[in-house]
Amino acid sequence: MAKLHVKKVRSAINRTARQKKTLEALGLHKMNQVVEHDDTAAVMGMIAKVSHLVTVEKA
Repeated sequence: MAKLHVKKVRSAINRTARQKKTLEALGLHKMNQVVEHDDTAAVMGMIAKVSHLVTVEKA
């Protein structure tokens, strides 16, 4: 399965609670933190909801 590197590039301040919870579910807490996830439909859906706060690269 393909891997994705997800990096938090913008702050969650003044964002909705749903977006904050999505970032936490992805494992992103601090700015410029990078986490690795499998390329699944569930993860891609979460990334789509916070795409303006993160960057995604293929691993």
